[in-house]
Order: sequence, then C-alpha cells, then structure tokens
Amino acid sequence: MLSTDSHWDLAWPVNQLVGRAQIVSGFIEPLRTALDHVHRRDILFIGGDNTRDQGGQWCAAITHYVGNFNAALFGLAPSHKVAFLRAGEFYRIENGQTTEAKIIFDLPDLMHQTGRLPLPSIGTEVMFPAPATQDGLCPTVGDGETSLNIVQRMLGDLHVFDPETSASKGQTGQDGTWHDMMMWYGPAGVGSNFRWEGFVKDHRSDFLRAFPDRKGGNHFCRIGDGNYAAVSGWPSMTMTFQGDYLGVKATGQPLTLRVMDFYRIEDARIIENWVTLDYGDLFHQMGVDLIARSNEM
Repeated sequence: MLSTDSHWDLAWPVNQLVGRAQIVSGFIEPLRTALDHVHRRDILFIGGDNTRDQGGQWCAAITHYVGNFNAALFGLAPSHKVAFLRAGEFYRIENGQTTEAKIIFDLPDLMHQTGRLPLPSIGTEVMFPAPATQDGLCPTVGDGETSLNIVQRMLGDLHVFDPETSASKGQTGQDGTWHDMMMWYGPAGVGSNFRWEGFVKDHRSDFLRAFPDRKGGNHFCRIGDGNYAAVSGWPSMTMTFQGDYLGVKATGQPLTLRVMDFYRIEDARIIENWVTLDYGDLFHQMGVDLIARSNEM
C-alpha cells in the first residue's frame, strides 16, 4: 500500500518519482510492459529500526524481477529471452503504508544478460544467489543489533587504507570483521569474488586507484535483523575521478555514488555481502550513456 504522497528514488535513468500516479507510470508499468508476466523472486528480506538520524521503520530487500524481456525497458533494447532484473530496495513504512523507497536496479546486469554489456568485466558475472544458509527471508535467528555493530565497525575502519596494498586495519585476520571464506557479490562490470584477496584484486584496488579520495558511509538508513544487516546512502560516496575506471578515462571531476550493501554475519564476521551500485548514474556523470552504448552493440 502506497501513501498518496509516497516518494521514490530509483536508479538512473528513472531517478525520482513522487505520488502514486508517477510511481505506477514511471516504474511499475514500464516493468510490466518490458518483462512479460513479470514477478518478484526475493532472496533477502529484512526489517528493523533505522539507527540513522532519519529514523523510522524500514524494510530492505534483494529481489529479482523475472519475466520474458520482450519490450524496451527505459530505452534498453530487449533480448526476447527470460531475464532476471536484480534490485536492492529500501522501504520506509508508516501506519501500514510505504511512504518512501530507494531502489537500485542493476541495468548493466540486464545488459549482460542480453549479451550487450558495454563495460569490461573484472570479477565473475553471476546471478545473485540466496544466502548460503537459506534463511534470508524474515530471519528468526541471530541478533540484529549485534550484526549491525559488526558492519559498522568494518565501515569505520574502511575509510583509511594503504595505497600500496589497498589494506585497511580491522578487515581481516584474527580480529578482523571479514570471514576468511567471505563471498562478495557485486554489480555488473565488477562481478563477484571470493575471499579478501579476491575482493581486493577484482574490485577494491581498481576502485581506489580511480577514486583514491572517496568518502563513504553517508547513509540514510542502517538496519539489523537476525544475522543480517543492510545500509544505504543516496548518495553514499563522494569522490573525484583521478584514475581510469572500467574503460573510461579519468577527468578529475567530482562524482557521487548511490550504494546499497546487504550483509550476512556468521561467527561474528561478515561472510556474505551483496552490493548494488547505481553504475548507470555514475557513468552518466562521467558522460557515458550505458543504455545507448549497449544498444549500439
């Protein structure tokens, strides 16, 4: 149930919709038109009190919108095959109604499914899997506050890094916040990786070379639920484009990045991390239209 003045911020190129009519015409109807017989397949759904200043009751989800991709979606040419459009979602609930939403759908991953990903791929491109424990839908085991505290300790330490090794204190080792068997599931163009060294090689090193002054953690929402936690910023990161990234030449310009992170905790460490980044918006700021590039392929 949407409130009459519900406010939704979505990934590029939709960006912002206000009120039921705009939300239906600008997001829901395009999905129904593009993905024939579209339906949701959630792999994670949690909720809790937002610990940030904004407060409120929030739900967070990782889902796939599934259907036959038979018509253009936001200008992206269809594949006429089944598609799984993955998305990270945060919803604010008040008096039984959704009053606010933030949604990052991974259009570059949809491009990858059509065979037209206009980015080099660093890690391994996979469909986001459900948690290894298969308990991510309204979890009943674990303590959300403890889970979120582990994530927040990791985020605090992540700000400072060694430019030679891309290492930050408190991340790995006996007292680290990341599990030795961590899995990191990233957006299309970055892909997924295994263990800390895989994360550094396939994502962190390239990202820090391109954006060495990045500042993150500007989150509107942080929640914990059972053995899970989720955080999001709109935008979360501010940075300047100082090194080439995913085939685009550095310009020195300031950039922002919308971020959603979902975590599973095991043995007091982060063992799985699903990440949705609004790379359509990031590359749009760089002067690159990923939809146009994909359609030209």
